[in-house]
Amino acid sequence: MSELAVLTPCFRGDAALFPDLHRSVLQFTPEDTVHHVFVPSRDKHLFTQYEGPRCRVWSRSEMLPPYYFRPPFTDVYVNVRRPWPPLRGWVMQQTVKIAAAAQLDADVVLIIDSDAVLVRPTSAKRFVADGRLCLYRAENAITADMQRHVIWHRVARELLGLPPAPPPPLPDYVTPLNFWDPVIVRAMQQRITEVTGMNWMDAFNARLHISEFILYGVFVDEVLGASGDRPPGDASICHNNWKRSPLTHEEAIAFAERLPREAIAMMISAKSNTPLEVRRAAIRRATEIAAAAD
Repeated sequence: MSELAVLTPCFRGDAALFPDLHRSVLQFTPEDTVHHVFVPSRDKHLFTQYEGPRCRVWSRSEMLPPYYFRPPFTDVYVNVRRPWPPLRGWVMQQTVKIAAAAQLDADVVLIIDSDAVLVRPTSAKRFVADGRLCLYRAENAITADMQRHVIWHRVARELLGLPPAPPPPLPDYVTPLNFWDPVIVRAMQQRITEVTGMNWMDAFNARLHISEFILYGVFVDEVLGASGDRPPGDASICHNNWKRSPLTHEEAIAFAERLPREAIAMMISAKSNTPLEVRRAAIRRATEIAAAAD
């Protein structure tokens, strides 16, 4: 068993971003850390060039039971046992994260989106405080106007058999870079099965609106932490730019130069359509700043 595994869901739309992420994983994680990449079967050929001792490329279907299938020329999946509504690609991406994280042979699974990169040395110890794995938690970050996040909290609590959430503000657990304990993921799967009477995957995928990160966070905080012993929180791990408009070179460099001392990663949203050369300039600058600070 390794201390750390890295898990990235990806697809052809992010294939141009993936090389920078993978290079950063090779550069900044221990030699025994393997980067596990999960892609739709039709996109696998775009990523096999990265396979080797430190990279394994999986088809999403390898994580699914045989009664799930993807109709040709679509971006949806169908559960034969419950064919309607079909599962959208982004929900299946979440499903694969949970299924894979439960199976990976590592103490800590670092889940990182393809539009993020590591900029500092990273090990499992970075995510541990007082002998316990931290939980990404932004306290009181979800307000009443964040309707989708509020729904995600409600759905998580239903799947976990918890009473309704108090009114907002609520903690946010959503981030482009997160760290999970496979033992806890398996316990969460079992809890969902016990509460719903269904296979955890079928219960999860039966929901139209759901967040894997909020589900995991609520489970850790309110099921495992019901005694009041909440794990340490860590919301400083990734320096994020969520803008949906392209960054100029100057804006990207300015963003990189605001890299917090605690951050091990940086993310410029793929939805910003920032040019690749601008992204790479920001990555180089952030990496330089991190090295100088360390």
